[in-house]
Amino acid sequence: MPNQIEMSSDSLKKRKPKVNRNEDGKRGRHDEQEGRYYSEEAEVDVRDPREDYQLYKDTCLDLQRLMSEIQDLKNKGGKDSAMEIEEKKVQSCVHFMTLKKLNRLAHIRLKKARDQTHEAKQKVDAYHLQLQNLLYEVMHLQKEITKCLEFKSKHEEIELVSVEEFYSEAPATISKPEITSTDSHQQTLSRLDWELEQRKRLAEKYKECLASKEKILKEIEIKKEYLNSLQPQLNSIMQASLPVQEYLSMPFDCMHKQYETARHLPPPLYVLFVQASAYSQACAHMKSYAQPCRQDRKLVVTIEGNVEEARALFKPPEDSQDDESDSDAEEEQTTKRRRPTLGVQLDDKRKEMLKRHPLCVTLTLKCKEGSTLNLTFYFLMNLNILTVKVKIQPALELSTAISAGDLLNPDLILSCLYQGDDGKTTPNPANRYQFDKIGILSLNDYISELGHPYIWVQTMGGLHFPTDQPQPAVIADNALSASHMEKTINLLRARLLSRLSLHRQFASLEHGSIPVSLECQTLFPAKVISRLTKWNVITYEDYLALPYTKDVIECGLAKETDQYFYLLIERGTAKLNGVVVLNPGYCAVPPVFSLCLNWKGERSSSNDDNIRVMESEVNVYFKELCGPPPGFQLLTNQIQRLCMLLDVYLETERHDNSVEGPHEFPPEKICLRLLRGPSRTKPFKYNYPQGFFSHR
Repeated sequence: MPNQIEMSSDSLKKRKPKVNRNEDGKRGRHDEQEGRYYSEEAEVDVRDPREDYQLYKDTCLDLQRLMSEIQDLKNKGGKDSAMEIEEKKVQSCVHFMTLKKLNRLAHIRLKKARDQTHEAKQKVDAYHLQLQNLLYEVMHLQKEITKCLEFKSKHEEIELVSVEEFYSEAPATISKPEITSTDSHQQTLSRLDWELEQRKRLAEKYKECLASKEKILKEIEIKKEYLNSLQPQLNSIMQASLPVQEYLSMPFDCMHKQYETARHLPPPLYVLFVQASAYSQACAHMKSYAQPCRQDRKLVVTIEGNVEEARALFKPPEDSQDDESDSDAEEEQTTKRRRPTLGVQLDDKRKEMLKRHPLCVTLTLKCKEGSTLNLTFYFLMNLNILTVKVKIQPALELSTAISAGDLLNPDLILSCLYQGDDGKTTPNPANRYQFDKIGILSLNDYISELGHPYIWVQTMGGLHFPTDQPQPAVIADNALSASHMEKTINLLRARLLSRLSLHRQFASLEHGSIPVSLECQTLFPAKVISRLTKWNVITYEDYLALPYTKDVIECGLAKETDQYFYLLIERGTAKLNGVVVLNPGYCAVPPVFSLCLNWKGERSSSNDDNIRVMESEVNVYFKELCGPPPGFQLLTNQIQRLCMLLDVYLETERHDNSVEGPHEFPPEKICLRLLRGPSRTKPFKYNYPQGFFSHR
């Protein structure tokens, strides 16, 4: 390689550059450069790039060597080194020329590679575009094929008669069996022709029916005009007959208005209204053989409430456009207002859940003495249950009695009308799941506002909840309501009469007087010395705290729904304490007495058999004391018997002979036998008319 470089440098020195001249005799530098460019392009095709790369590396090494030698010569600084340095510079210039040529060749190769790449890319793009065009054409053809395959003619939507019916009914001119039996296309065309012929006939018949309809409608309009002209005359006749209706107790006009309003009642209230009205009307027309029904002539059934609101509940929704505009306006207002808190949202949900129907049914029960019991029945639409509110109107002003405070309490008077039905919980099991969603623990917190959901109230409305699982829908049953109507009305009347009777009795008992009717005078001796000195009401907790009530509590005869009273009977130094359990179902369920005698110690049924016998005389043999039906004097007769029993107990007690003076309780009752049996029981049974006492 150094020899080549030297030869090239010598040739450069000896060779003189050629000068090309144009026609004018001037040099053509551009033509010269263009010739060189194209000659180098041709040379690129001939030369091997790997050999050029090897030449490039060798040239770089030689140039590096020459530079280091020039540096060494300069460092020596000899006289002969200047010529040698100059020679080496020339050699270095030759190497630089070589590198420049290699650089030009590399750029030419790069340009050619780029051009080739661009040409190949254009070919690929052309092929890709051609491929996309072909794919689009294939997709278009597939869609057209699918449309053709899925094409359904209009005749396929027409329900044509069957082929057998077509050949049997169509004439031969249309059916053409010799052609259509073998050609399905011709068969379909013939069937379509037959269908067109039939439809033409039906269209003519339809026109005839329309004409007949128009004629009938005109006749109906004429008759309507005639009936409308009768309405004012009928109204005048009804107005003129009002005095007759009142005189005969047949208010047809009021009944008609009530029945019109009843159309807007929910199903349970409608069943209640219909059954109660039917029972009242049926009893009003009964003969003397149905004495219980004669009392129900004073059963009045009415409908109260806002009829317009009830009608609005069943109105169809307005146009959707109006709804959308209203909803948009509401959204704008809500965005301007502050969003309600969670507590406010829950309150709104509770109010909506406990919402009542705008209409209600009122039953007014009138008793012989003039007292009335007003029952107002409501329907909770979302809970699907009925509730009742009570209002009592006594005929006479009752005397104030402290112990009778809860007897006529509207929240307690109907408690346990049927056994175990206290009306404090909802009878619908589905309500528990509804309450959990809105945070209501119990319906008892809202009873004062909504009314009591007694089970018998649901029965009167035809509602029945047989299982303890939520039910999707509850249907009001007329038969269920009718089967319980008479019994429930009788129980309601008996409850009102018994509470009014107890109220009067309590007023006397608080003043120490025991009212005994003439019919019950024979149950007691003429002279009863022991007197009632105290009568007041106590709480359930006070009753549980007494030691001598343990047996009654263990037997389950004392419940929280009962009422409790305390009495004190005195004679001399002896004091008989007693507590009474008064069941809401009095007098069908008798009162239960528990006694404790304070005389020479404390005596009760646990330590004195005679006290136990005294309790049995009033608790077990209560039927002797019921008096005339319905037996409302049972309580006062039991208390009067306790006074009599205390006299017998004290007068038959042994006298202490060591004590001088008269007996504290001299014997005034006639007893056949003072004591009997190992338990030494005393004769507590009074025998009338003989007037003596004996053992049972």
